[in-house]
Order: sequence, then structure tokens, then C-alpha cells
Amino acid sequence: MIELYTWSTPNGRKVSIMLEELELPYRVIPVHIGRDEQFEPDFLRISPNNKIPAIVDTDAGVSLMESAAILIYLAEKTGRLFPESGARRWQVLEWLMMQMGSVGPMLGQTHHFLFYNKGKAPYAETRYHNETKRIYGVLDRRLGDEEYLAGEYSIADIATWPWIARHPRQEIDLHDYPNVLRWYLQIAERPAVQRGYFVPATSDEIPIPG
Repeated sequence: MIELYTWSTPNGRKVSIMLEELELPYRVIPVHIGRDEQFEPDFLRISPNNKIPAIVDTDAGVSLMESAAILIYLAEKTGRLFPESGARRWQVLEWLMMQMGSVGPMLGQTHHFLFYNKGKAPYAETRYHNETKRIYGVLDRRLGDEEYLAGEYSIADIATWPWIARHPRQEIDLHDYPNVLRWYLQIAERPAVQRGYFVPATSDEIPIPG
């Protein structure tokens, strides 16, 4: 059994989608970050960086924080969604690291300034919005060459997709990035993605461009 400590954010959704794709049994322990539950001592013992998501694999006696580490762990535990060797394995890793180093941090800053604090810091809004558009361009060029980020559907896509699902908060029109739009809609149709998106339960709908 996997115990999943999470909330309905892009990082949290990565792991719930992964667990649904793998059809692994798991139990959800919501960590309400709006109430600062991520700072509770019990949670800090599992996630010292006070961030969701985190997991405890009760069968293996393993606890993990950091979403990319969790995705790699679950993929290697099951032998799925992450090649064991070869060039494709390294492609998965490079695009996973792209998500962790660029997509998540930069789009997260765009949320902070454009969605939650609009008008307070025009320079920051412009800086992060421009960087967000640059990142979308990188993804669009890649997805013009490959169906998925590393060729086949993998943990790189699972890590990246929930951040693109917040394109309305980033003031991004996916029609400006047709390859990203194709990829986004294709993944949104996956039943496991649709189930994992709503963990824990939320009234948010998956944004589908008109």
C-alpha cells in the first residue's frame, strides 16, 4: 500500500496520476496547504522540506518527498513508464529535469504574480510571463518532433502535464502552441489522468481550450 500525502496542485497531481496509471493501491492523506498543514510535525518527518507530495510505501518501508524522486521510484518499482536503459531512458530524464528545473519553478512564479498578485509587480509579471512563453515554445518544438516528450508516454509527460493544465492562470492560449495543445488534449483523455486529477477531491475541472 502506498500512502500518498498530497493536495490538488500540479506537483500533487503528478503522483496521483502516476498511481492511477500504474493501478497501484494507495491511500490518500490530504495535506491542506492553505491551512499550513504541511508544517505539522508528523508531515515534516516524511517531507522535511514541508512540500507535498510525499509517499510512504508501507510494504517496502520507504518514505519519499520530491515529486520527481517519487515518480522514478514508482516507475522502477513497477517497471513501467521509464525505460530501463538506452537513449530513451536519458531522454525521459532530461525532460523530467526540464520540468523540475524550468517548467515547475517558472510557471509557478507566473501563477504567483499573474494569478494571485496581479498588478503588484509589473516587472515580475513581464519577466515570468515571457519566460513561461519561452518554455511553451521549447515544449512546442519538441512535440513537433515527437508524440510525447521522450518519444513514448512516460513520467516526463506525467510530470509536465499538470503544469500545462494551469495554462489559464498563466494567461497562455494553447492555440498559440499547436503541438502542446495536441499533446495536452491527448493526455487529458486518458482515464487515469482524469481520475488522478481529482485527488484529493476538488471542484476544479480539467481546463479544455475552446
